[in-house]
Amino acid sequence: MTLVKFHNNAHPRTFNGIVDDIFNGGWSRIIKDDFLTNDFFSTHPPVNIVETKDAFLLDVVAPGFSKEDFKISADEKAITISAERKTETKDENDKQVRREFTFKSFKRSFSISENVDGSKTSAKYDNGILKVTLPKKENKQDAPKEIVVE
Repeated sequence: MTLVKFHNNAHPRTFNGIVDDIFNGGWSRIIKDDFLTNDFFSTHPPVNIVETKDAFLLDVVAPGFSKEDFKISADEKAITISAERKTETKDENDKQVRREFTFKSFKRSFSISENVDGSKTSAKYDNGILKVTLPKKENKQDAPKEIVVE
């Protein structure tokens, strides 16, 4: 959602110019980008991230998908979660009276810290929530080395 927009014009904008922008398409742009529109949650599903002592836990709200629709990839710097739902076949004899929800594909990427062990990442999809666990690397501390003063 864009609250403030800066223009890099050399001349300052006049009040009439600002009002013209609002009434000539400005509001529709604001409303379209608002997070309350129907497309927001289908293209940017909400994510909760929790850090525990042993792992980072990501909960992605993605109802209407099956576990086969998800693709998760992790490397040293980022984790990418995407989902694509196959289009449903429509029966030509059925008449669509009303359709208020659709499930679109989405792709979200998150930076991960260097202490995450990406090779042990696991995921579970249950009741419309994708739960991804990113375990932390074990902190192996070297035994203190005694240094002899000569």
